[in-house]
Amino acid sequence: MLDNRLKMCADMISGEGIVCDVGTDHALLAAHLITKGKCEKVIASDINEGPLESARKTVEKYGISGKIDLVLSDGLKNVNGEGVSDIVIAGMGGETIVKILSECQFDLNGIRLILQPMTKAEILRKWLADYGYKIVSEIGVFEGEKLYTVITASAMPGCESLTEFEALRGFYSDDDEVGKIIRQKEAERLLKVSKSLKKAGKENDAVHYVAMASRMVDGGNFVRTSDIYKFLDEKYPVSLQESWDNSGYIIESDNEECSKILLTLDITNDAVEESVYKKADLIISHHPVIFNPLKKIQVDTPVYRLVKNDIGAICMHTNLDIAEGGTNSVIVRKIAEKLNISANIEPLDDSGLGCIIELEKVTDCVELAEILKEIFDIDRIKMSSWGEFILSKIAVCSGSGGSLWKLAKAKGCDALITGDVKHDVWIDANNSKFTIIDCGHFHTENIVLWELRRVLEEKFPMLDIEIAESSEDPCEYF
Repeated sequence: MLDNRLKMCADMISGEGIVCDVGTDHALLAAHLITKGKCEKVIASDINEGPLESARKTVEKYGISGKIDLVLSDGLKNVNGEGVSDIVIAGMGGETIVKILSECQFDLNGIRLILQPMTKAEILRKWLADYGYKIVSEIGVFEGEKLYTVITASAMPGCESLTEFEALRGFYSDDDEVGKIIRQKEAERLLKVSKSLKKAGKENDAVHYVAMASRMVDGGNFVRTSDIYKFLDEKYPVSLQESWDNSGYIIESDNEECSKILLTLDITNDAVEESVYKKADLIISHHPVIFNPLKKIQVDTPVYRLVKNDIGAICMHTNLDIAEGGTNSVIVRKIAEKLNISANIEPLDDSGLGCIIELEKVTDCVELAEILKEIFDIDRIKMSSWGEFILSKIAVCSGSGGSLWKLAKAKGCDALITGDVKHDVWIDANNSKFTIIDCGHFHTENIVLWELRRVLEEKFPMLDIEIAESSEDPCEYF
């Protein structure tokens, strides 16, 4: 009566109450559950009358009309949840299953969810974790030559969030041979995606997919935190930092072994909370979590929370801005790619904080502004209002570099791209007919996180490295 995937769904039923079969189609699962004594009653729902009519015929065929309620419903919207112990949603895409669960009108606490996504299982897994559901089991199923997964989940307070990699890998047991095949197929898919991304010039993303593919089967491994810091110090020497800065391994952890890293611009309370939920061993940030000397450590601060949860913190600030391949280099490279020119970079000041790129052809400032909006993924930027905007040589200083405009002008630059420009700097630059383009402190620095992930994943592909969802612009714009 049932194919293998629906048999697996049936096997997961608790038998403790009413089963709700969402998208029942021919009611084959519902009939199986009743005739095999898996439950006493089934609510079989579907969004269309056609499938419900087919379901009625099945119910009549097996003489079980008193034990199956047929309900016309968009997902669970018209379903009465009283007495429901299990909900089965099978044969739909992961995004559709998420929509059905998120729009449910009754409390799902205490109800077992048996979910069989046809596509985008990773979206479903991520949603379940984010909204307080623990994946109790996940089993791979063969149906002919096709592979399916059946997920069992229940609401559980204090659930951990998932990284992108964990959501893709799934939760098959070590002895699930079909699960191993599914993971191998997923690894092959990730490698294909990586090749396409590389052809499209998206090197950072391409490396990320290769790294995920390489650990898809074995799940990754540990690396000593000291080795991670040593590598970063070699790549972006801490000795390059400005004298007033505080880069380095700032918060040490008792746990020397690291398997999961969170990258963020700032170590905020939200970033620490995210690292706790994702079980990250280490946070790597751009801005130092300790900048000025601390006279006391207050409870509601990131420093306290890091130490309490034994999470290490490495901060790469002005050394990352200054070093070759660091923040400013990333910005210049992206500008050069958009303008289809070679990037001949020279330093802006003696310490290397900031850089200069000479354009191969004169560029209209408005055109450059549109390119910058795309690079930094922003809707608006600030620009000098003095008048002419024709550029042939531009300086770049990520973060708050407005004070360097006079040096940029003295070196023959027509414009400075930076963030956090003060009012008096705008006035002075306009008086001197020098163009400043302010793309925001956050946006001119957060962009380096993808570069950091790439270099770390190339060196340590066994690590699960995630760019923090909480690494967001701290301001809202109205």
